[in-house]
Amino acid sequence: MLVLQSVTMASMERVLTGDVKSHGGSQVLVRGWLHKKRLLGGLNFIVVRDRAGLVQIVLQNEEEVEKLRGMQIGTILSVTGKVVEEPRAPGGAELHEPQVTVEVPVADESPIEIDKPLSHKPENLETLFDNRVVGLRNLKEQAIFKVQAEVKEGMRRYFRANDFMEFNSPKLLPGATEGGAEVFKLDYFGKDATLAQSAQFYKQIMVGVYERVFEINPTYRAEPSATTRHMTEFIHLDVEMGFVELEELMDVAGNMLRSVADDVWKNQEPQLNMWDATKPVVPGTIPRLTMAEIHELYTKATGTSTIGENDLRPDEERWICEHSGKNLGSDAVFVTDWPAKDAKFYHRVNEQKPEFAERFDLIFRGVEISTGSMREHRYDVLMKQLKEKAGGDPEHPGFKYYLQAFKYGMPPHGGFAMGLERVTEKMLGLANVKEATLFPRDINRLAP
Repeated sequence: MLVLQSVTMASMERVLTGDVKSHGGSQVLVRGWLHKKRLLGGLNFIVVRDRAGLVQIVLQNEEEVEKLRGMQIGTILSVTGKVVEEPRAPGGAELHEPQVTVEVPVADESPIEIDKPLSHKPENLETLFDNRVVGLRNLKEQAIFKVQAEVKEGMRRYFRANDFMEFNSPKLLPGATEGGAEVFKLDYFGKDATLAQSAQFYKQIMVGVYERVFEINPTYRAEPSATTRHMTEFIHLDVEMGFVELEELMDVAGNMLRSVADDVWKNQEPQLNMWDATKPVVPGTIPRLTMAEIHELYTKATGTSTIGENDLRPDEERWICEHSGKNLGSDAVFVTDWPAKDAKFYHRVNEQKPEFAERFDLIFRGVEISTGSMREHRYDVLMKQLKEKAGGDPEHPGFKYYLQAFKYGMPPHGGFAMGLERVTEKMLGLANVKEATLFPRDINRLAP
């Protein structure tokens, strides 16, 4: 009889848990991980997980029950059984009269209960990340990264539909040329090198090749910050386009965000429901407010003056999104008119208002998710700003090849960058960007 069982199992084609219900009344074979076990004598059942979800298996034969004695969550199983409709079971069906084969036994008890929601309270995040390897087997945790994959694919779909070329830039660079955030330095066969802060120079160079370009790749910032919004490694969407002005650039960023939200809610509804996520309101034209206007509104509403400050405070970012949601019909806001004195050397200064750079931030549900600007495309002006603003040497290998693109002709162009994890965080309503990161990296964490 045991020989017949193994032959039958070997000859059966595996059925994924998500397809079990469609085989009502038939014998099927499922393979996966032991996700939950309840052996109480009178009522015995297990739940098996595979890439498609869960299936419940009712155990009545004591011989089958005994096979699972001492087996812990994570044990790899093959199970054949008859499909019986059961509305209360995962997927609406379960397996009866099963024959169980333990393929890979697991004797060690799991450090966390993966069949129950894992705590995302601030005081529990370190425990969550310490147990990430096993915790990601929890379906609710998996949902975060299914949504993130859809966000990423939605970005790609939007840009491909709008004639952008995807490219990949190097992440090993010959020095900290971009300025701004701290960089990771390393020895590169006796030469000084850094990890890329972004694809900034390369995406501008590629405008001279394809005109419209984007990439979605890792980026690195040696920022000594342990906040809910900062990490040292994250996934960056970098976008650049030629023959454009600031208003059109903001239109592209806003339309992309709306398109991604539509795709996510169309294709990932079950995962979104696990987190009680609400679809963001992103209108055809996202409200555009100057920094001074936001300072004035915030000061009037809260009594805390920020007038004259050169940036938005985190509280202001949260407040302006709440204000916009209630009064302007948008969960996102563009912030314009940034001080030129704080601009990067490659930013273009507003000729009509030279005290401002042609730059924007996109604030979404209380957090800045994107920064963009027009770039200085005139070779002589760019050379002047490089020397005066950044103290840069045009012959340094980090600048020399970048400048060649402008020496041999670049159109008016601009671009923006957006953090994949921050967008995911805000789509789902999470409180910390690390919750939307598979294996987060910050000043305190380098593993797992």
